[in-house]
Amino acid sequence: MSEYGAPPHTIVHISDTHFLAGQRPLHGAIDTDATLTRALAQLEESGIRPEALVFTGDIADLGEEDAYRRIRGIVEPAAARLGARVLWVMGNHDDRARVRTELLDEQPLTDPVVASIMLGGLRIIALDTTVPGYHHGELSEEQLRWLCAELEHAAPEGTLLALHHPPIPTTLPLMPILELQRQHELAAVIEGTDVRAILGGHLHYSTTSMFAGIPVSVAAATCYTMDVAGPRGALRGLGGGQSFSIVDVYDDRVVHSIIPIGDYPIVTSFDHDFVARVDALPAPERLEAFSRQVPPISS
Repeated sequence: MSEYGAPPHTIVHISDTHFLAGQRPLHGAIDTDATLTRALAQLEESGIRPEALVFTGDIADLGEEDAYRRIRGIVEPAAARLGARVLWVMGNHDDRARVRTELLDEQPLTDPVVASIMLGGLRIIALDTTVPGYHHGELSEEQLRWLCAELEHAAPEGTLLALHHPPIPTTLPLMPILELQRQHELAAVIEGTDVRAILGGHLHYSTTSMFAGIPVSVAAATCYTMDVAGPRGALRGLGGGQSFSIVDVYDDRVVHSIIPIGDYPIVTSFDHDFVARVDALPAPERLEAFSRQVPPISS
């Protein structure tokens, strides 16, 4: 038997799609629709059936109506086939009123877009770290009070926070200017609560860290990625390395797995029949069938 078994909850974490109206290529080079469509197709082909698709912001690049309508037209049918809910989180490129009208079917209000949903006993809270007219992040006192009230009562299986600006350092030039401001205020609210993980975006590269004793996982963009290992002192985006994340929530831990988007050659594999035969064996025989090393051939 496996040490852990199947996870009680599986979530897909996607970020920074940056759609433009009229399916215009982002920066004249990136087909944002194609990479997201491919990511969702890979997910469907995998057989993984998540409970939710969580998009951590910058859904549109310029907050245009057509951009939101088009991404909704791609995501919602895929989510229906997967049997998954969709949670949209605000990013600094997004427009609050249009997110509400085009994605949430709400009135075009401009106050922060927040949500708290339950997946069985697991709670996911979406925060709005955006500052209209700016690219850095902040959380208002009102939103922090709302979060504090939400967290007063623990969820049976804990809570995940989803936000755009991750409360972690970045070594890229200029990007620290655009980070979440006054992070100590958020730390004071979530320390000692049932928050088990924080999901973020904004950075356009996958990374992990800790904040207030809580693991943070940042999903890379599906549009373009930042060149983290590029020349020092320069900031540049690359038309490759796009990915999304699978978040498996166990009773005592949360596992984040990065999934590259694209078709790649298969260089080794074990077919379905072999896997089924090994899985059907008693545990000691499985070790012998798959764990024992084949002795090297002597010359």
